[in-house]
Amino acid sequence: MELREYKSTDCEQIAQLFYNTVYSVNVKNYTEEQLNAWATGSVDLQEWNHSFLNHKTVVAVEDDEVVGFGDIDRSGYLARLYVHINYQGMGITLKNYVMEKKTSSGFSDKSSGGNE
Repeated sequence: MELREYKSTDCEQIAQLFYNTVYSVNVKNYTEEQLNAWATGSVDLQEWNHSFLNHKTVVAVEDDEVVGFGDIDRSGYLARLYVHINYQGMGITLKNYVMEKKTSSGFSDKSSGGNE
């Protein structure tokens, strides 16, 4: 598995991973109504791409497939952290890598927790 910085070409895979993770991993913790409000199945890819490019965003890739991603904004807020159902347990590694990258890029030291 490779951990690397986000590229714009990752956005569609990330959107699909987000949706699939919400409905496969997070489904046990939320009502159907909450899930439907959270992950509609339709995201503005242009808006997400802009957000990922303005954050420190890292993706985990296995055989050319994005299997995890995390992003942190300049204030140090961990905005998103999602991991494919078959790769659960690697969220801490991904989070630590994002935190390491943000520090080396001059992003703030503050952080908050996220879903793994």
